[in-house]
Amino acid sequence: MQISRTKQEVAADVRRSARTKYLPHVNAIGAYEHTSKEVSLLSDEQKTALSNLGSAVAPGVQELTGLNASNLAPLMNAKGQDLVDALRTDSRNIFAGSVLLTQPIYMGGAIVAANKMADLSEQMTANQTEQQRQQTIYDVDQAYWQVVSLTHKKRLAESYLQLVRQLESDVSRMVIEGVATRSDLLSVGVKVNEAEMNVTKVNDGLVLSKMLLCQRIGLPVSDQITLTDESSQEIVATEETALTPNVTLAMNLRPELRMLLNTVDISKQSTRLLRATGLPQIALTGGYAVSNPNVLNGFEKKFDGFWHIGIVARVPIWNWGDVRYKVRASKGATAIASLELEEAREKIELQVSQNAFRVDEAYKRLAMARSDIRHADENLRTANLGFKEGVISTTAVMEAQTAWLQAQSQQIDAEIDVRLSQTDLQKALGVLSEK
Repeated sequence: MQISRTKQEVAADVRRSARTKYLPHVNAIGAYEHTSKEVSLLSDEQKTALSNLGSAVAPGVQELTGLNASNLAPLMNAKGQDLVDALRTDSRNIFAGSVLLTQPIYMGGAIVAANKMADLSEQMTANQTEQQRQQTIYDVDQAYWQVVSLTHKKRLAESYLQLVRQLESDVSRMVIEGVATRSDLLSVGVKVNEAEMNVTKVNDGLVLSKMLLCQRIGLPVSDQITLTDESSQEIVATEETALTPNVTLAMNLRPELRMLLNTVDISKQSTRLLRATGLPQIALTGGYAVSNPNVLNGFEKKFDGFWHIGIVARVPIWNWGDVRYKVRASKGATAIASLELEEAREKIELQVSQNAFRVDEAYKRLAMARSDIRHADENLRTANLGFKEGVISTTAVMEAQTAWLQAQSQQIDAEIDVRLSQTDLQKALGVLSEK
């Protein structure tokens, strides 16, 4: 049960996670990269030409103007070198960062389908928990009535032991008086030994049954427990009535059916999810990006950035029928789940009818067992009276005692069968509770 409840909590978290797909997601990205060479905006020839710009230009200026340009050459060379230095990028160390927001606009129905699948999965885990709860109650109920049955059979075995011991005592006196044979005493002694062995067996079975019940209800198996129905004279009250079978109720309440229905619905949503992969997807994006170095204001060795916003569209064009095949396969899985659901409904309808008949038979068997008890009691009373009067043999008394024991045992079995058949019917109807 604890495992089932934990699974339910997990499914709830998955459902909450699916809800977030409707909302914008924000991510921060940072990067650093070191390169062995820097990006150069000028070639080596251009760098050399700019560094010697004055030396190259001065002779021509002097020839055109007739002026002495020898002093101009070093100055122009220096300016050219300054330009070369200014255009050096030193981009071996690059830093970049971005904060990006993405808001889905249309995903082909994928987000809606995923959320419905998460809802259905949560419902399925809840139904699994209910199924586990009912199965646990059913297992506990089986163990409970087994303990009650053995407790009553223990009292019965002890009562029978007292009967045969009393008979052994009476026959012993009769042997001494010469009105019974040694063979009669030996026959009664065999019955006493059998009765003692039965008491031992039922005691051992009762201990083991209580250990099983403790294990099923989560108690240490060594705990000493006493059940309410152990001390009751009747396991089934005379005025109790059987539960009325209702197939419609079972169809609505059985967690197994609800789980299969969840499976069908999840399969349908899975088909929609697969179909969405073949449809256009549109998302809104926006954010802020920075880098160092940057070229937003010439080439600068510092951090600078810009805001941006846009729309991203993905349109599938050709996939060789991949999506179509997956959708067809998913529809096949849905058809299988639907057939399994229909088959389960038919089986549950049959199960309810079978358990209803079993309850009816159990009550009839109980009525017959109670009638047999009255006959066995009268037969034993008559046999004991006749034995005391000397008109009934020891063998006849032992037969009457054995018949009494069987009648009492059959009544206990019939009462337990009524209880267990009622439990089976409640489980078939989906109404099994702790009460």
